[in-house]
Amino acid sequence: MPTARPVRWDYVNEQIITATVHGRYLVHPPAVPGPAPLLVGFHGYAEGAEIQLERLRAIPGSEDRLCVSIQALHPFYRRRDNHVVASWMTSQERDHAIADNIAYVNACLDAVISEWTIAPGAVFTGFSQGVAMAYRAAVHSSLTAAGVVAAGGDIPPELAPESLHRIQSALLIRGTADAWYTKEKLAEDERRLRSAGVEVASLEFTGGHEWSAEATAAAGQFMADRQRPTNSRAASDQSGK
Repeated sequence: MPTARPVRWDYVNEQIITATVHGRYLVHPPAVPGPAPLLVGFHGYAEGAEIQLERLRAIPGSEDRLCVSIQALHPFYRRRDNHVVASWMTSQERDHAIADNIAYVNACLDAVISEWTIAPGAVFTGFSQGVAMAYRAAVHSSLTAAGVVAAGGDIPPELAPESLHRIQSALLIRGTADAWYTKEKLAEDERRLRSAGVEVASLEFTGGHEWSAEATAAAGQFMADRQRPTNSRAASDQSGK
């Protein structure tokens, strides 16, 4: 049997090609028909749209919103139970993946807007890996982002202050034992957002890398406050619609 020759990696020319893939998103209508603000969710690594929709629906006040949970484009089987889960991206071809994800999320939101009557006051939520997508969606969509709820994840590094300024307010959440979203990362996120003119609130609960009951309650209060704009910037945005 012939011996395989080693690959001469210095001869290899890597190429990137555009491909069409299909994604999925879940929509839960408000309890009362009619115009409703959006509550958009992005799940974490090795999760699916279903679990983020459950988180959204558990938030007090979500019954008055059109809940949309978007699943990442890269599904795989979770080893422990063979359940289909997904990932938003890896470090490989990161810039291309970001562009693909932004275009995909915008297509999902455009489809929702074309089918449902939307009221002002969209809130974007994310957990863990989905936090970066919540921020990206908030600054790149055609919707005015009344708020971002970020649990267990940080702001992606590529978002400049002028982009973050599109967000009116943000709620940052971490567990005290979360080794990934550290106290230092939360403090840096607070600094970046405030320097961009974003109203910031934060919550630290006793726990780890998780979406906790405390996070659910805080998200409900955050949304209720967004329905009662008290700062001049929010009022200005509403008057310009």
